[in-house]
Amino acid sequence: MGTRFFYDTEFIERREADHLWLDLVSIGIVSEDGAQRYYAVSTEFDPAFAVPWVRRNVLDQLPPPADPAWRSRARIREEITALLTADGTPELWAWYGAYDHVVLCQLFGTMTELPGQLPRFTRDLRQLWEDVGRPALPPPPANAHDALADAVHNLARWEVLAPLRARLAAPPARR
Repeated sequence: MGTRFFYDTEFIERREADHLWLDLVSIGIVSEDGAQRYYAVSTEFDPAFAVPWVRRNVLDQLPPPADPAWRSRARIREEITALLTADGTPELWAWYGAYDHVVLCQLFGTMTELPGQLPRFTRDLRQLWEDVGRPALPPPPANAHDALADAVHNLARWEVLAPLRARLAAPPARR
């Protein structure tokens, strides 16, 4: 197995001709050891579809368009694939990961176009939090809804949840 990564996406929900899809705004990724970090803003999302909440909480804190974080979807695809698969098949974690996984898959087109070395699911920190009894977690960062800040926050959540998860998986003590 490859590296464990924590990620977050920010996106715009778009409805066109009775079709709903998630338009990537930004993605942040951090490795479990914190050494590898990735942040990109798509040059291809359409801000005209953003609801006021997304404008206020996501778009207003993006870096200026001249910032090198702004990249095409094709470049983001290439960079993410290289990062995530450098050490084999990665393990992906997110908070409410279902939406994040759909956004990730849509970068590649359909689910079947997702590169074979990328997992077909994202593990969910929110569900793990429920499973281990809802322990206190680190508070959200001041810049919540910045995809990289949220990915780093997901790593901080993991650091609380991982030891509790290990206890769930441990066999019961013999008497």
